[in-house]
Amino acid sequence: MQLNPDGKQRTSLTKVESSPCYLLTVRVIRARNIHQADVLSHTDCYVSLWLPTASNDKFQTKAIRNCKDPVWNETFYFRIQSQVKNVLELALYDKDVVTQDDHLFTVYFDIAKLSLGEEVFMHFKCDSQRREELEVGFALDNISGPPETIITNGVLVSRKICCLEVQVVEKKKKKKKSKKEFSFKVQGSYEGTQDIVLGSGLAFSSSFPAKFHYARYKQPTLDVTLPGKKRPPSSNSHVYDTSSANVELHSIPSGKNMILAEDKRFDLFAKAEDCPDHLDVRLGFDLCIQEQDFLCKRKNYVMPALKKVLQLEQDLLDHESPVVAVMTTGGGMRSLTALYGSLRGLKKLNVLDCATYLTGLSGTTWTMSNLYRDADWSRKDLDKQISEARKHMTKCKINSFSLEYLKYYKKQLCQRKREGRKTSFIDLWGLVLESFLHDGKDNHRLSDQQQAIDRGQNPLPIYTAVNVKNNYSTLDFKEWVEFTPYEVGLQKYGVFVRTEDFGSEFFMGRLMKKVPESRICFLEGMWSSLFSFNVLYIWNLSHSSEDFWHRWTRDQIDNIEEEPPLLVKPQELQTRLFTPPGPLGSALRAVLADRVCIAQEHNFLKGFQMHDDYLENTHFRRWKDTVLDTFPNQLTQSDQFLSLVDTGFFINTSIMPLLKPERKVDVILHLNYSAGSQIQALDQTCKYCSEQGIAFPRVDLSEEDRKKLKECYLFDGAETPGAPVLLFFPLVNDTFQKYKAPGQKRSESEMEDGKVDLYGCCSPYSTYSLQYTEKEYDLLVQLGEYNILNNEDLIVQALRTAVARKRQIKK
Repeated sequence: MQLNPDGKQRTSLTKVESSPCYLLTVRVIRARNIHQADVLSHTDCYVSLWLPTASNDKFQTKAIRNCKDPVWNETFYFRIQSQVKNVLELALYDKDVVTQDDHLFTVYFDIAKLSLGEEVFMHFKCDSQRREELEVGFALDNISGPPETIITNGVLVSRKICCLEVQVVEKKKKKKKSKKEFSFKVQGSYEGTQDIVLGSGLAFSSSFPAKFHYARYKQPTLDVTLPGKKRPPSSNSHVYDTSSANVELHSIPSGKNMILAEDKRFDLFAKAEDCPDHLDVRLGFDLCIQEQDFLCKRKNYVMPALKKVLQLEQDLLDHESPVVAVMTTGGGMRSLTALYGSLRGLKKLNVLDCATYLTGLSGTTWTMSNLYRDADWSRKDLDKQISEARKHMTKCKINSFSLEYLKYYKKQLCQRKREGRKTSFIDLWGLVLESFLHDGKDNHRLSDQQQAIDRGQNPLPIYTAVNVKNNYSTLDFKEWVEFTPYEVGLQKYGVFVRTEDFGSEFFMGRLMKKVPESRICFLEGMWSSLFSFNVLYIWNLSHSSEDFWHRWTRDQIDNIEEEPPLLVKPQELQTRLFTPPGPLGSALRAVLADRVCIAQEHNFLKGFQMHDDYLENTHFRRWKDTVLDTFPNQLTQSDQFLSLVDTGFFINTSIMPLLKPERKVDVILHLNYSAGSQIQALDQTCKYCSEQGIAFPRVDLSEEDRKKLKECYLFDGAETPGAPVLLFFPLVNDTFQKYKAPGQKRSESEMEDGKVDLYGCCSPYSTYSLQYTEKEYDLLVQLGEYNILNNEDLIVQALRTAVARKRQIKK
């Protein structure tokens, strides 16, 4: 049984096992009919080889001058892990002396196509019209030595890592003190480069060695620059000085000191040791132990509440109790305010005690983070919280930009930078939000909310964001990220970290540098990062298609022929050709796809590698929807930082964590606070779930309803096995115009209060409004509450339907 460092059992889906490594031999033979890239001469071709799962370095052949049919016949060797998705990138370049080398094309070849013990010679047909071709030989053989211990969940692989300690021992200390600076580099290690300075009163002893953490089997090399020598201009070069140490680290015996270099002035020693196999991240697709414990405790509140709401004579049995979730959408201060009203309505109906989860994004995360400061907020009426929010919503916001506040913002941003974070305008936005919504500094952190759910007394809050890539539109690349008081993670990869550790630095699943947990205002800024837009997003708001822009922003990737044709298994990738865009295309892509500002946090997936069968993993396939999913070398585990934005930049919904099968959600109360179309986010969710094969109710609304929405719709999902029951509450002003409470008509003097202009051109409730009058605030809260109370019958019907289904499933 494998345990986490805290003694808790790991998920059963995570395996710790021994897996063999193989020797891959790549012989770059020749190319034919390479088109002329230069105007005045033929190409000076060379081939670059990049296999990041096996080596930290890129290798290249020599350049053949002025030849369209170059012959290299050069051989390269790689030690590869058999359970890792190894995709070799063979890039053909035209060498230029003055300008940057021209990138002609790149071939992506999946090593899993090769059979052990066989040698094949491949002809890659790169351009059928010009008859361009690249000829490469491959061989895959067993390799001597013990197998490697890996940890995997079927999508990610954590490999064996080692810690190298480099020691400098000074032999003679001169009377005249002078500095001696040594530079050590292990490319691909967590630390990268470290410098040691001797002399000038600086002491160096065995307790302060230079340390490097690196993947043991990725052909790492220690490069040393001795005092008085210059570092080379190329990051890939290993030759610094003929007398310097340049050591392949696999040659250093584990646990023993080894002399790297001896000099009359100093000695260099190194020692390498294997790091423990336990991980500081959670690899798995099930719920964490803490959430499982919460679910057991929450039932003690949910089951009596359901009995009361449904007016049952007998207690519900454990298997009859449905999992109910309250799901919200964003909408700035409008969503913050309306959510208070919706929750007060649910509280009055006793339905809030029936809920197990509460999810949010953008503006509703501000409401949620305020509520969960009180460990028993849902056990009380919400008048106090609503009154407190009213005070901040109606106050003048200009003071937030005073000189005193600006000095405070600068001090806080400098502190975050000293902690090792990458700060941006999004952090400043979080501080501005703090001043908008609170009096003074707010020290609350997300992990503090564990006190509000430790007895199961409140629904479990889930906050959402999406991880993006700066050169891609959100439609092309986005990955769901969920935040709870217990952990933060990406369900697509099945990797999670403790909430306290989010923002810290990790390597291959091990915690390398602990960074203090962020105050929640910085997370609120990220969850509602209105400033992370790009031109493609703006275009998509007014057009249903990105086809025009994709001509300039999508990579040109084509499947290519290969001889001999190799048998392709389901988990293997087809051989593909990437043709880089020209200068105009690259410039347009930068203009269209780059985002104005983005929140970046240290990537806790850094160093992991993709499992050879990751594309066939059912969990990964459920969320597989980006253009890079079949390019394992370019997925998130290869990035230094996560790039996180407001979920609304894709779909204005926080529903995705609730569709995780392990949460088994039976009823979703969809509280919509979007601007403009109230049905758009729901339609987008239906389309997305249909494409992904996720069970979701069919939204069947008539044209009449779409033109004039009612307060609530029930979609029972009967036509879709496994789909939850969905209650959809658009934010509309329907019967509220004539009724101040369910069944209580307004008097003539009260009719004015029913005129709540939500979306008109002069509406005070714009998404970008920062301040309401007291009356505007009160009316929006009352409207949110009324729309819940006025649809009690539909809520009860949804709960009864879910209970009946649970009973039927048991039978």
